[in-house]
Amino acid sequence: MYYTILLICVTLAFADELDSSDNPDKYAIDGTVIPPDVITPEWLLSTKVLVNGGERLGFLRNDGSFHVSNVEPGSYVVEVINPNHIYEPARVDINSKGKFRARKLNYVQTNLVQHVPYPLKFKVRAPYKYFQVREAWRITDFLMNPMILMMVLPLLLIMILPKMMNAADPETQREMQQMQIPKYDVPELSEVMTSFFTGGKRAPSRNRAIKKRQ
Repeated sequence: MYYTILLICVTLAFADELDSSDNPDKYAIDGTVIPPDVITPEWLLSTKVLVNGGERLGFLRNDGSFHVSNVEPGSYVVEVINPNHIYEPARVDINSKGKFRARKLNYVQTNLVQHVPYPLKFKVRAPYKYFQVREAWRITDFLMNPMILMMVLPLLLIMILPKMMNAADPETQREMQQMQIPKYDVPELSEVMTSFFTGGKRAPSRNRAIKKRQ
């Protein structure tokens, strides 16, 4: 079965070469596709060359080369399609005099021109990944969990703050205690009752009396 398909491909390629030689206005795009490891019959059958998204189709020879004939002057996008590996496409420009110029295909920066040698050579850029690889468990993921942080940070504060307080000098400790326990000027109950029964005349407080004595 494999040899039959290969014979058909060679026959079609030979017929295309004859047609292109008969018509001087038609040209052929040549190149080579480099396999990832070694050339196998399965890789040859599953790899195809597309010109302008399928307007023309090319098959690989036993050595990985291809020949797409009956191509008129113009600009063509040449792609290598393989179900297991990704190949970087290229653009081939053919002028009216039959001069070829190849460059990398860049859809993002169209003004950026990077020439490549002709005949084309396609190398494997990366393998296809049809499945997402499961991420490995890491200790940092466990420690950065919000629930773990909510439990660990208060414990650290409880353990560290007392040590910081003990390490501070006495004056600093007194200042921090005064900041934590504010003093309010609240009148005593006896003074409130005296001012109520005396008609609003408030007796001098003990603090004022002590200050006068001083």
